[in-house]
Amino acid sequence: MVANTDLTGVEWRKSSYSGGGNDCVEVAFIGDGIAVRDSKNPQGGVLRLSGQEWDALLAAARAGELDLH
Repeated sequence: MVANTDLTGVEWRKSSYSGGGNDCVEVAFIGDGIAVRDSKNPQGGVLRLSGQEWDALLAAARAGELDLH
């Protein structure tokens, strides 16, 4: 996991596949990794991932390993 980085002024991005509402996650590319937050609660918790952890998360999502059954 990435160290506690100051996220003031980072650019948060939503997927272009998002429905446009606040029902998705947002990501910010920070110096030493990626930060992820819930768009409905931007002042809430933030998950910080290293680049390697982010790549593993994306690979698992693409492979369907995170799908709810």
